[in-house]
Amino acid sequence: MRTLTVQTPSHQYPIFIGHKLIEQADTLLQPYLGKKAAIITNETVAPLYLKQLQTALDRLDVPHFSIILPDGEEYKNWQTLNLIYDGLMQNRAERKTTLIALGGGVIGDMAGFAAATYQRGIPFIQIPTTLLSQVDSSVGGKTAINHPLGKNMIGAFYQPQVVLADLSTLNTLPDKEFSSGMAEVIKYALLGDADFLQWLEQNMPALMQRQPDILAEAVAHCCQMKSDIVAQDETEQNVRALLNLGHTFGHAIETEMGYGTWLHGEAVAAGMVLACRLSERLYQLPAGDTERVKALLRQAALPDAPPAFSFDRWLAHMRHDKKVHSGKMRFVTLPQLGRAKVETIDDMDLLREVLREYTDF
Repeated sequence: MRTLTVQTPSHQYPIFIGHKLIEQADTLLQPYLGKKAAIITNETVAPLYLKQLQTALDRLDVPHFSIILPDGEEYKNWQTLNLIYDGLMQNRAERKTTLIALGGGVIGDMAGFAAATYQRGIPFIQIPTTLLSQVDSSVGGKTAINHPLGKNMIGAFYQPQVVLADLSTLNTLPDKEFSSGMAEVIKYALLGDADFLQWLEQNMPALMQRQPDILAEAVAHCCQMKSDIVAQDETEQNVRALLNLGHTFGHAIETEMGYGTWLHGEAVAAGMVLACRLSERLYQLPAGDTERVKALLRQAALPDAPPAFSFDRWLAHMRHDKKVHSGKMRFVTLPQLGRAKVETIDDMDLLREVLREYTDF
């Protein structure tokens, strides 16, 4: 097992990374549990891992109850969030009740938002069960739900007490979901670590085969990169914005296509290609670098192009993005692979040119 530490202005917490950690949850989580626990999970994860976690809590004699939600990005909304509040109130959860998020990014985001807002804040624990949530969404305290007009528009920054990333859960992850998570892994290489990019190119076949040691190395590297960034900028005032590489375009794709139609990682993958296209025009990023990125995405069974829809629809979605500042759209761009920069773009002709190939007139 590897242990990393996230240090933020609000508090410090560990990330445990290893295999079969849910079976050891009684030992690993004991210092972070309150007098009672509420497990938030979904219909897919519950049959696989809920019993293991319940057994671990039983060994500690910690009273607990479970709230099982429908599975899917399309349920990341107010209606489903209210199911969490209903369960907490029906089971008389108090401020010393610890909420445990057992699932992927949707569960982690919603459970974290519920924890941030129930009785003005209760402690919560992240047990991410997807690659995407283990390398990205479970770390750093971003919590949110979607709105029909924009993804993750309603939420809060609220840090967990601990993150327990059990790599064994990735063995039951569908291939499509595993690839979706790999988009976030690739993102870290593009935005800040050219050596990691080269490592990914060499090791992608082993990663896609889920070889344990290689997978552990990738997850730990991404978590370390994110924890270093979050330590510098907890609430995304400056450097943390770089973690949104591909996301302005990607969120537009998710919103246009309908939440859950394109998985988050699939949309981010296509968004990173568009970020490369934008960077070609801004900094003369070589077209060969864009092709290099596309080749790596294909190795990870990810799309290397977005769906086509009208330019007006692209703009409408991107203008609703939470990264808009003073009415102007902001994009994470790549002066070179392994180095990212945030740019404010108000040149519609430039964006039209970037999106021309992917615009349905």
